[in-house]
Amino acid sequence: MTAVRCYGERVDLDLRQVRYAVALADELHFGRAAARLTIAQQTLSSQITTLEKRLGVPLFTRDRRHVALTPAGEIFIQRGRRLLADAQRLIDDVTRSQTPLRIDVLTDGLTPSVLVQHLRAQSPCLPFEVFQSQGLAAALPRLLTGDLDLAFGRVHGLGRPLPAALATMPVRLEPLGVILPDGHPLTAHDQVPLAALAAHPLLVHTADEAAEWRDWIDEALTAFGLRVALRVRGHGRAALHATVAARGYPAFGPTTGHLPDGLTARPLTDPVPLYPWHAVWNPTTTSPALNRTLHLIHTYAQDHHWHRRPANDWWLPEPDRQALHSTN
Repeated sequence: MTAVRCYGERVDLDLRQVRYAVALADELHFGRAAARLTIAQQTLSSQITTLEKRLGVPLFTRDRRHVALTPAGEIFIQRGRRLLADAQRLIDDVTRSQTPLRIDVLTDGLTPSVLVQHLRAQSPCLPFEVFQSQGLAAALPRLLTGDLDLAFGRVHGLGRPLPAALATMPVRLEPLGVILPDGHPLTAHDQVPLAALAAHPLLVHTADEAAEWRDWIDEALTAFGLRVALRVRGHGRAALHATVAARGYPAFGPTTGHLPDGLTARPLTDPVPLYPWHAVWNPTTTSPALNRTLHLIHTYAQDHHWHRRPANDWWLPEPDRQALHSTN
């Protein structure tokens, strides 16, 4: 018994099934059409049957010897070809005109770079451009004007309050360690108590643009009575590593990632110093691509437990600690 479809009843078309029907109309042979579509012949037959049931009319007559279009099939295939062509033009127009997301990772080798690698792996068709402002403080004006879509960093210690027009999302509480030249006395420890740094003056390596990173270091120096051996202006982890190796002083830094020969990284404990990363964007310029990006970042952070605080004692500068407590 043939199902009767009422006039005006909505039918949602699956473009994949339309493509299957067009291929079958071209070949009028299930085996050849399935091979062209690189699917199993049984799958093609099942999908055509499903499409016909959805439409409520047969599109093809078939027996063991041949396949032919019905009058309804002739109409469907004619318009189905136009539908597929229009869909492809729509995709081409959108993808060609879509402005790439402009993402600021501050500098090489940090948490934002890890996230960009994840975005490339999860959404290879998502167009984006990567910038390096060397600091969130330097990226803020471009976020406000819309010249950047997304940036990362610590939202305190910027030298001024974060503009109220910008939105933020916590991304990571990253434990920081100490970068040491080989042979330094602290390399004898698998973990270095933070108080032990008081006996070893530190290299402070910051970019002028990275006010929030410089402020974090100054807060740590004050909180734990640490001393500065040398302050150096510079950009990026590679420059930091080269300066530690050349000058022989320890420096705060991430313990993950590649280290060149001659350097060692040790985690800091008692307490564990944390660096609070946020994603920062202008909500007046959001787009589906940015929303998709923020979702992927949030999911990655959750899956890798980036929001989890250490089980042992930990430290944040007071403004960051207060902000953390206010969100709990």
